[in-house]
Amino acid sequence: MSDYEHLIVEEADGIVTVRLNREPFRNTLNRKLMKELTEFARDFRTAPHVRAIILRGADTFFSAGADLGSFGEDRGVPSEPAEKPGLLALREAVLSGPDMCKAWEEIEPVTIAAIEGYCVGGAAALVLCCDFRIAGEGAMMRLPEVPLGINMSWRTLPRLATIAGPSRAKRFTMFGEPTKAATLHAWGMVDEVAPSGGAYAEAFAWAQKLAALPPIPVRMTKEAINAAANALHHASTFMDRDQYLLTFLSEDFQEGVKAFFEKRKPDFKGK
Repeated sequence: MSDYEHLIVEEADGIVTVRLNREPFRNTLNRKLMKELTEFARDFRTAPHVRAIILRGADTFFSAGADLGSFGEDRGVPSEPAEKPGLLALREAVLSGPDMCKAWEEIEPVTIAAIEGYCVGGAAALVLCCDFRIAGEGAMMRLPEVPLGINMSWRTLPRLATIAGPSRAKRFTMFGEPTKAATLHAWGMVDEVAPSGGAYAEAFAWAQKLAALPPIPVRMTKEAINAAANALHHASTFMDRDQYLLTFLSEDFQEGVKAFFEKRKPDFKGK
């Protein structure tokens, strides 16, 4: 557990806590951190000695998502490759985010995300893969992708629609606006709201309750409910990495990022 560069992993009494550890960079999900999160999830996929896994960020924020300064690279697309990669290479490169989310969704022990402060973009996609989400009162989640000119990928939209319903999923994704903990709770995207700073303590209390339950039927219940809820998820998102590549190469995306850094309203042309 000490081999990670950007994760702090602790275990006690069947409860594992995974803490994002890139605080100087606002816990942005660069390629190294995504790789470590994926490796952890695969290593702990069955983990018979583990009853619950808590995923948390810093004390006052969860993660700012991908770093727009190296947006494509953090999502697996080289920003300035020595040689222009072919489409097959690009399609493989952009699997890092979907693979990370899939790996967390397939963990057999129950997973709980403890969210304080902001949880943005890819970080929001990641916590939606957990079984439960506990948020501090000051927490907020946001998907900024569509207002920047690209689609929301990582096979996130079916998960979001299943949790929040189609209309709220469209609202949350299309507008890309910060959504506070109370609203997230009302929409079913957060399971409980704790006092600010108390998300991890509440998540740990949930983990302790889970640890006291018989583990076999708990895992069976998780698997059965996920199978019913997620049955068509892959069928509806198998093209989302190609949609991402299409929008990533669009003029609108370049305009969206430029406007973001220039702090102005973008002028989208549909190109």
